[in-house]
Amino acid sequence: MNAIKSFFKWISRFTILFFLFTVLFIVGSMALTGVMPVNTTSEPGLVSETSGLLAIVLANVFVISALILTSRWGGWKLAIGIALAYYGAVTFVMQIETWYFLSSITVSSQLLLRLFLMGIPTAFLFVPLAVWVLGKSRYTADTSSNSALIMPVQQWVWKLSGVSVVYLGLYWGAGYFIAWQNPELRAFYGQPGESLPFFIHTAKTILHDPALFPFQILRALIWVLCALPIIRGSKVNPWWTALLVGMFFSVPQNIGHILANPLLPIASVRLSHMIETAASTFIFGAIVVWLLHREHKTVKDLLGLSQP
Repeated sequence: MNAIKSFFKWISRFTILFFLFTVLFIVGSMALTGVMPVNTTSEPGLVSETSGLLAIVLANVFVISALILTSRWGGWKLAIGIALAYYGAVTFVMQIETWYFLSSITVSSQLLLRLFLMGIPTAFLFVPLAVWVLGKSRYTADTSSNSALIMPVQQWVWKLSGVSVVYLGLYWGAGYFIAWQNPELRAFYGQPGESLPFFIHTAKTILHDPALFPFQILRALIWVLCALPIIRGSKVNPWWTALLVGMFFSVPQNIGHILANPLLPIASVRLSHMIETAASTFIFGAIVVWLLHREHKTVKDLLGLSQP
């Protein structure tokens, strides 16, 4: 009987969260009213608008709920930490890339501002409400031993440097070998025709767009900043934390590609970007946890070849 009551309790909570996220997502989407491109017709998405909205809501509610329930924190500390992390990873770090790549193609300055505003309700209203609905609204002092993120400054320096290099490798590798192989995507970004060999393409990009790689290093560090509350607050083992951060970095940001979108009107471009970024950011999220979840004494320790 207790198991049945518990089951229906969690179903009720999830239903409430589903309703709240749907309402707040729609409220946020209203920020785009009147500023979306009217002269661009989008190709259909992978699914209908109704099915797509359902998938978006379910994916976001699942990820946010998992982050909340696996945290040792509670109350406003949890609500603020997850809200800031969620806005940073799902809105801020994505929309600064929109600014970089699409401001000269489909995104006006007015629309760009609205894209940043669109993510506010789900981050700063839904997350605190979810903390309350999931029964984590009461703050409890954490007295257990927690070594996450505790390491010398020198180790922070080389790990953040390593994270930046890893992100550049994943970003550029996935971008070239997955997305850039799509001729429609190359044409959309103003480079039609056959793709150049990898190293020539890389050298040409460095020559003609020297700000791209420093910009991506900045994005890598923002990604890490968003992961810190998750890693520090996690009460599950590092493997589960890595899975959570990987999903957090990859699912909410990319699930929207299944819908029609006038900002990326070509269906194959959206699909290529979805595969490219979902794969690279999931792997990156897992690596961030691996590097930062604790201090590593030696290279063997870092590689798991010796006991910590």
